[in-house]
Amino acid sequence: MTESQQATSDTPYLREIIAERQAKADALRGDGVDPYPPRTGRTHSILDALEIFAEHEQASPETDGPRVTVAGRISALRNMGRIAFIDIEDDSGQIQILASKRALGDAWSLLDAFDLGDFLEASGPLIRSRRGEISVQADAVSMLGKTLRPPPEKYHGLQDVETRYRQRYLDLIANDDAKEILRTRSKIVSAMRRFMDDRGFLEVETPVLQSEAGGAAARPFLTHFNALDEPRQLRIALELHLKRLIVGGFDKVYEIGRIFRNEGIGNRWNPEFTMLESYESYTDYYGVAEMVEAALSHVAAEVTGSTRLPWRDGEIDFTPPFERLTMVDAVREHVGVDFRDYPTVEAMEGLLRENGVGIPPDAGWGKLFDELVSERVEPHLQQPTFLLDYPLAISPLAKRTEYDDTLVERFELFVGGWELANAYTELNDPVDQRERFEEQLRLKAAGDDEAELLDEDFIVALEHGMPPTGGLGMGMDRLAMLLTNSQSIRDVILFPQMRKLSD
Repeated sequence: MTESQQATSDTPYLREIIAERQAKADALRGDGVDPYPPRTGRTHSILDALEIFAEHEQASPETDGPRVTVAGRISALRNMGRIAFIDIEDDSGQIQILASKRALGDAWSLLDAFDLGDFLEASGPLIRSRRGEISVQADAVSMLGKTLRPPPEKYHGLQDVETRYRQRYLDLIANDDAKEILRTRSKIVSAMRRFMDDRGFLEVETPVLQSEAGGAAARPFLTHFNALDEPRQLRIALELHLKRLIVGGFDKVYEIGRIFRNEGIGNRWNPEFTMLESYESYTDYYGVAEMVEAALSHVAAEVTGSTRLPWRDGEIDFTPPFERLTMVDAVREHVGVDFRDYPTVEAMEGLLRENGVGIPPDAGWGKLFDELVSERVEPHLQQPTFLLDYPLAISPLAKRTEYDDTLVERFELFVGGWELANAYTELNDPVDQRERFEEQLRLKAAGDDEAELLDEDFIVALEHGMPPTGGLGMGMDRLAMLLTNSQSIRDVILFPQMRKLSD
């Protein structure tokens, strides 16, 4: 929202509040008090203060607690004339400030400058109030930051969904649940990183700007490299650069990084999202599946304390082993056919019509098949399920199965009816890989704008030799959704993409 848009949207009542708060800030400056001082004398976080008082109370229950200086945002303010009760919050918790005219002396008048949402510093001994609440008996207070706009009402929380996502800071101020979800997301990423490190994987970083964004079937965002006067694309996957590192002699590598796909926005999709990708030499997709089971059960237990988690009206159980089902068997069970009997675009279109599945325009066989599976198979996969052995036509980077040349050693993990992870026994034959890429180029020429691009340098890397390798991609945002029982990806991304407000 631009400054002019914000000013236009402000109501007369809100503009009056802003003016009153600005007047208080100006009055403080007139009295020689900076309403935005550069530093604080805080000695303890609120949680630390509460904990040291609990320790003191056990040892010396008859005496006041230690002296502290705490700071935080005012969430409640009750000035009774000669005594004031002020609740402040920081990221660790909430504490009450007891301020009296007798204790503050000349500084008592400063309280008239405070409003809800302001940042306050208070010093004094820790005590327990008459109602039993741990409090700071303040003998000194100071302004740390004067807010001009009032905070959203804490009691009811911020209800407007558009505002929650567009102005996330207001959501975090008003909704403790939203803050806890996003804090949990951070713990999930950290736990996954520790898991990978403990298994001997090396964390690396690969380019975001690429000449040819490959490694997935997706439309890239386009940009321009001014210094080189060359076009660039934002990466749609981490895969091809990580496999170059396997060629270079690293046996286990991973990256947790941002991915950009120029696609739709929805409850499970954001154009930029966080992906874990890992590649391990001398293993295959079965070995990767075992690692995924261990990773998810470990992360769930470490972050939430259990491998059985609430999900919608039921629960998800991340206890290994997960169910394993081939794609052939899954389609046969839920659609009633062997998809290999429908090898042409026309035949697959007919199968979609028979099953009431919409047909995307200009779609090739692979996209049609993916629509069928998305509509008729995936919703049934609620508990963690590995769907194994995908058609070659939609898997240009995976090695063929030994029992059927039309299938590849690939799995996708589904949980809650969603795809969570994707893995291959990686194709390391450079001749076969080039032929697959060239087929993708033919599909792109025929109108499939999500077909893979040919990355010539990656082919050259494969020609230098890559050992048998198992690769994995896992969406960290969707994992956060599953572990926090969130129904929208926007709830687990701090700043989700939103349509720009019109002028």
